[in-house]
Amino acid sequence: MDDVVHERCAGIDISKGDVKVCVRLPGTGRRRKSEVRTFSTMTRDLLVMRDWLLAERVTVVGMEATPVICSFQDRI
Repeated sequence: MDDVVHERCAGIDISKGDVKVCVRLPGTGRRRKSEVRTFSTMTRDLLVMRDWLLAERVTVVGMEATPVICSFQDRI
């Protein structure tokens, strides 16, 4: 089976308060270029994130949502 290599991809980690995005792009020669940005979860910032991904011509995005962990220690 052949490996699939996506030239322009991003990984997104979504939490309650923010969204962290890492974009991987072709660099010089066989090297890759990475850039990480953090956005708030407000609509205007998510639109800025979308525009950045489109400007970088990202074709594939992988997303992971960080679960909200409840703490009940203060109730015991």
